[in-house]
Amino acid sequence: MRLCRYDDDRLGLVKGDQVLDVSAAIEAIPATRWPAPQGDALIAHLDAVLAEVARLEGSAKAVPIADVTLKSPVANPTKVIGAPVNYAKHQAEAEADPNIATGKKILGIAEYGPFLKANSSLVGPGQGVALRFTDRRNDHEGELGVVISKTGVDIPLDAAGDYIAGYALALDMTVRGNEDRSVRKSLDSYSVLGPWLVTKDEVPDPNALDLKLWVDDELRQDSNTSFLIYNVEKLISWCSSFYTLHPGDIIMTGTPEGVGPVKAGNVITLEIESVGRMDVAVRNA
Repeated sequence: MRLCRYDDDRLGLVKGDQVLDVSAAIEAIPATRWPAPQGDALIAHLDAVLAEVARLEGSAKAVPIADVTLKSPVANPTKVIGAPVNYAKHQAEAEADPNIATGKKILGIAEYGPFLKANSSLVGPGQGVALRFTDRRNDHEGELGVVISKTGVDIPLDAAGDYIAGYALALDMTVRGNEDRSVRKSLDSYSVLGPWLVTKDEVPDPNALDLKLWVDDELRQDSNTSFLIYNVEKLISWCSSFYTLHPGDIIMTGTPEGVGPVKAGNVITLEIESVGRMDVAVRNA
């Protein structure tokens, strides 16, 4: 299934170019009291929600997807995790371009370790990217996003696939500079997730997906997740050695070569095979 969150936090089932309003399925999520359990409640109870979605589908009202504002399909992750320099050709371009490296030596993913992006940076494609520090270079980084299904720590590599709820497109926006990654990538709207959550069963192999990104009509990134240095399962296992993963946590798996600057008025289009396509408008904050 493909689930989206739209407009005033409605839950939608995506069918072709239509969204079916299945918001009543949210009633399958048990009520909680303060303090709320760690993790996103919808993802934590995804099986129950999906069962209700299937029941409601036949009678749900449909609206054109073009007429709704798409938000991040995950509302309340405990963290957004980034995977730095996880494609060899991106590492090579970062080493060659002083505007990316800003004078720093580029290391590999094993040396850097994962990094965290602020939850407050998370938006959906319909909300767009609001650029800040426009006197500096602001770059797009198109990535596959992996949504964690359940709590786990020190997850064995051979069990990592059991912790996947689904996938989404991810833009890991970044402002270039000398600050730590977690600072430069955590500005409001600099983590775009969408256009929907594709459940795990619809993507047989996340490590063999074509990825393309355009800025306006210019193709800038054209690669495949088969070139990930740490593949999806390795990333889940590796990240869980640093942090306890909770339902709804998002791992942005890294960007391939072709990153570049954007400015207000641009439209970023990201497409990943079997997951979807989204257009993201860029504006100044």
